[in-house]
Amino acid sequence: MAEDLMRYDLLAQEALRGVVRASLRKIVKTGLPGDHHFYIAFDTRYPGVRLSERLDKKYPREMTIVLQHQYWNLQVREDEFEVELSFDNIPEKLVVPFNAIKGFLDPHVQFGLQFETVKVEAPAKEPEALAKPAVLEPAVTAADPAAAEADTGRVVSLDSFRKK
Repeated sequence: MAEDLMRYDLLAQEALRGVVRASLRKIVKTGLPGDHHFYIAFDTRYPGVRLSERLDKKYPREMTIVLQHQYWNLQVREDEFEVELSFDNIPEKLVVPFNAIKGFLDPHVQFGLQFETVKVEAPAKEPEALAKPAVLEPAVTAADPAAAEADTGRVVSLDSFRKK
């Protein structure tokens, strides 16, 4: 078999990450339609992921967030998204590069994507890096984040939604 110098595997994953980016941009503009909601699993060790030290200790490798009823200040940039969520009634801001995403699921319509995290030549994040302010490019921002209901604070593994 010939060597794939085009790296179609990476091009396909990049295109599918565009589906996640476009979905998030859509809910920034219009909110979540109907019963749609998103489970997003990501590698917490991936360079550029920013979360509190508390969450970093609780989720040292992977974390799944739910965007459904209560989330604030969703911002979507070309390479990452930022969102505020409540964990154990404590508000937290997360920044997640799209390349750190391992899974995306909208259980309302049983639509899901799985990804391999994209390897980059960067050192693993260190605790002091979490405190450094980030320079953020202009973003699309949710207009009405207050249109939310009670937060469940759940973190759910995507494995529970996979067909066996």
